[in-house]
Amino acid sequence: MFATRQLFQACRITLFTRETCGLCTQAKGVLSTVWDQRPFVYKEIDVDKTEVKTWKELYDYDVPVIHIANASSPEEDPKKIGKAVKLMHRFTPDQVQDKMDQVEES
Repeated sequence: MFATRQLFQACRITLFTRETCGLCTQAKGVLSTVWDQRPFVYKEIDVDKTEVKTWKELYDYDVPVIHIANASSPEEDPKKIGKAVKLMHRFTPDQVQDKMDQVEES
């Protein structure tokens, strides 16, 4: 019963990253740890390669950044950045899961 509930409330995590970012590599490790405990839909956006230049303008000096949303919600929109549930730079598995709880409860 609980596993089914989690499937309906699954989160999507979008990682804004760049290829040559050491903190981004650490962030991927944190997300891997979270995934092992609590699967989620994963999307990665390289701010240097994205077609949406707005992401580079927003996060060029802030990567890694993660957005956490309900898996069924629309894709991230740079125009609605103020409403995003996010973590930046350094974060722990517990912080990610706390944000996932926040998204699932809303």
